[in-house]
Amino acid sequence: MTKTNLARTLREPADLVEEGLAPATALPALERVAARYAVAITPALVQLIDTSDPEDPIARQFVPSAAELDVQPSERADPIGDHPHSPVAGIVHRYPDRVLFKLVHVCAVYCRFCFRREMVGPGKENALSDGAYRAAIDYVRAHSEIWEVILTGGDPLMLSPRRMSEIMTDLASIDHVKIIRLHTRVPVADPARISDEMVAALKAEGATTWVAVHANHARELTEAARSACARLVDAGIPMVSQSVLLRGVNDNVAALSDLMRAFVECRIKPYYLHHGDLAPGTAHLRTTLAQGQELMRQLRGRVSGLCQPDYVIDIPGGAGKSPVGPNYVLAEQNTAPDVRDAASETRYRILDYCGDVHLYPPET
Repeated sequence: MTKTNLARTLREPADLVEEGLAPATALPALERVAARYAVAITPALVQLIDTSDPEDPIARQFVPSAAELDVQPSERADPIGDHPHSPVAGIVHRYPDRVLFKLVHVCAVYCRFCFRREMVGPGKENALSDGAYRAAIDYVRAHSEIWEVILTGGDPLMLSPRRMSEIMTDLASIDHVKIIRLHTRVPVADPARISDEMVAALKAEGATTWVAVHANHARELTEAARSACARLVDAGIPMVSQSVLLRGVNDNVAALSDLMRAFVECRIKPYYLHHGDLAPGTAHLRTTLAQGQELMRQLRGRVSGLCQPDYVIDIPGGAGKSPVGPNYVLAEQNTAPDVRDAASETRYRILDYCGDVHLYPPET
């Protein structure tokens, strides 16, 4: 691992070369990448990178690559279709009972596979203006079907505890908003930001707070990261996980098992394993759907049910998430059952985690 006592976030390709995270020969290409996509690697993550391993899974997530300059025809700037579902600035209302609330456009660290990579980072608007923020709050207040507000961005935990407390209070004061969920990398990327003040700011009377933490490799859940998560859970804030299936990072069952077990050990329920989105310049990090389905099949037979995430894909264009895990129901033997009558139920062929086939209901 890198043994530096680095105290600053690395933001320039030259800094990456100086710290041994990239070769000097790569500098011209990396400068072209950085001119288009934000770069930031926090000290906590720099410490995790094994500079002796050219395939290090931590470096692969955060250190820019010349491969990002190769944009495929199928890739798009808004791969999951936020824009068509944005009625006012900062709000994405794709599903009936919940909205995304994009408060800021900055992150502690910039992932090389980010589906919002064209929208975040230096040179972009850092946060909503006061007027846009009030309009977003007014939109939520005017739509009584909104039960859950998901704070995202960027990373909402880049805001100060004081500002987070104001936002939580504003949202919790809306009668029909019962759940406020935050999507964040901060407990992993900058654990010290999860201070007692921040934890207190995330709790507001009138709504229940959930935190979804993003990590893709078990090594990211360091002692400091685990302590940051424990501060949240011990305060009564439940946590779930989000991960992205990434080539060379977690695309084998051992790495995926270790990651999901690490989440559960931290009292974080595995929630979503995302198939890689069609963000520009990310083809080198995407797996195929078939690979992901096979990994999920292997995971099912290897680890506890507590460790099973949903494997999902965000359908390009804004149609939303769809589960794409393996199908264990192979075929039907009858074609016209009465669905109201268990006695006449179709007989199915069910595949178990070992690959064996069973009839359900079993033959008498």
